[in-house]
Amino acid sequence: MSEGERRLAAIMFTDMVGYTALGQRNESLSLALVEEQRKLVRPILGRHNGREVKTMGDAFLVEFPSALDAVRCAYDIQRATREFNFSLPAEKKIHLRVGVHLGDVVESLGDISGDTVNVASRIEPLAEDGGVCLTRQVFDQVERKFELPIVSLGPKALKNVSSPVEVYKVVMPWENKPSVGEGELEIKRVAVLPFVNMSPDPNDEFFADGLTEELIDRLCQIRELEVIARTSVMNYKKKEKNASQIGKELRAGALVEGSVRKADNRIRVTAQLINANTEGHLWSSRYDRNLEDIFEVQSDVAKQVADALRVKILSPEIERIDKKPTENSTAYTLYLKGRYLWNKRNIDDVKKAREYFELAVHEDPDFALGYVGQADCCIALGGNWGIDFEGSLEKGKTMVGRALELDPELAEAHTSKGTLLRGEYNLRGAEKEFRKAIELKPSYATAHQWYMWVLVPQMRWDEAREQIEKAVELDPLSPIIMNNLGAFYAWKRDNARAVEPYMKSVELGMDSAHGDLAVAYGRLGMYEDMKREAAIFVELLRDSVPLAKLIADAWAAHLEDNREELRRILPELEAHLQEVGSNLHDIALFHFHLGENDKGFEFLQRSFSKREQEMLFIAHDPELDGLRTDSRYLDFLKRLGLD
Repeated sequence: MSEGERRLAAIMFTDMVGYTALGQRNESLSLALVEEQRKLVRPILGRHNGREVKTMGDAFLVEFPSALDAVRCAYDIQRATREFNFSLPAEKKIHLRVGVHLGDVVESLGDISGDTVNVASRIEPLAEDGGVCLTRQVFDQVERKFELPIVSLGPKALKNVSSPVEVYKVVMPWENKPSVGEGELEIKRVAVLPFVNMSPDPNDEFFADGLTEELIDRLCQIRELEVIARTSVMNYKKKEKNASQIGKELRAGALVEGSVRKADNRIRVTAQLINANTEGHLWSSRYDRNLEDIFEVQSDVAKQVADALRVKILSPEIERIDKKPTENSTAYTLYLKGRYLWNKRNIDDVKKAREYFELAVHEDPDFALGYVGQADCCIALGGNWGIDFEGSLEKGKTMVGRALELDPELAEAHTSKGTLLRGEYNLRGAEKEFRKAIELKPSYATAHQWYMWVLVPQMRWDEAREQIEKAVELDPLSPIIMNNLGAFYAWKRDNARAVEPYMKSVELGMDSAHGDLAVAYGRLGMYEDMKREAAIFVELLRDSVPLAKLIADAWAAHLEDNREELRRILPELEAHLQEVGSNLHDIALFHFHLGENDKGFEFLQRSFSKREQEMLFIAHDPELDGLRTDSRYLDFLKRLGLD
């Protein structure tokens, strides 16, 4: 086109939040961040047909042939920036605002001008940190075409613009929802921070972690307290943050912190209770004892915390707090070593943890928690990783049965039993065990989380949401619980809401969540995002799941309805059914997608025989919508108790 000719274009402005102030404080850092921003943003512009018109310090001016391209690019920039920031210290994070407007522009010598450019530059400052603002003209073009919600902010008066402009914002998947009753933190919501290992031997780290976990367990017995779970508090191990910061992040008004020093058979434990609202000390004490007295120390700390918080402890609660899990200090030490390894949640460490739990019950055959530890290892090795599936789960049943013989009131044992019963497709029996575990220990996040997986197959959505939200409340920094919140929404077919918790799970370090995020994006029709997350999933799990690439390619072909590619991949996938990551249920879904129903039901039967847990979701699995009247499908519902 000739110079000075008008054309319709979508214009995007980006700007770094706080750049001017940063430049005044630290010019070299501000320049480095601008360079990082340009490296991050430029490849994204090309993927969305954006033409970089110019940069102005920290700002980009970009032109697009369509409003939809511009909005998708704006979202992609903010998504990529968020991921870039995940592991960086606060001072090195990039914070952007983006504004998009649609209208006539005039080009001259490669630059563009006009009211459209002016309006785009004026609405960009209205965006939040990490946000995107649009005008009504853009909204009219992308409504019902863009995958994320867009809400109106109302008319806004803009500098040098004669009439108010209606402005909209894109609601990002990760956007924080306003919390209810913000203000002073609830003092009866307690977080036990990781006790510091002061022992001469750094290998005694397991003992400090074990003391933390056992103290959490003691406090969980007190019904008036809401106690943050171990997974979340362990995020603060060796991190320098003050009480008010931690309190706000965990929404906990009371923090317990301390240290432990172990030397031969002697221990020194210090503990203190802090009001996170004021950072004032509510109670502190020091204990110099023999190792076998560790249980009295834990009990006394729990009682002192309750007393300082003016919480009444009931008689049955006192009995549970004072109850010693074992009289044998060697057995207890072996148990703590086992839990330390178990909490790492990888195959080799879980196998080693099982050995420690076996040694613990060899030292004390009446140590109930040692049997629960063995059962949990069997569930993980057999149920999660498919290692000697039948043998592992049979041993798990034996171990949990022994634990309950020794201590019928052990919440952990009831939770493990519920998990084993669910693995046998016995939803009624599993529900009974999870309800008992929650009755015994209301603050046990794991019981709430796994109870959800009994309710979802039955489409008891409100009850399931209540349980998973309670688990998140008790363990807000747990990657697996956050991932399961995403899974709840995915199974409820609300993939847009599933994205946020999946992203948080990734942020918290759960590599496999990239795969879940990829599927959610695929179901939303956001195929570029799907491919990006699938590629990350494959790269991170290449060593532990050799089939990761094949599985990701099959799901991508399925979600994009690329039947030719799916037909090409399926035989190879079926040839590796014994490998970690292989899933008969997924192969059944792929055959159904290709219209090969007989083959699909053949694999569904094999999945049922192997007791794959995905079978429990067939009543609402969107992949099976075309089969709801098939007698073979109805028979599966009946056999699973879901009819």
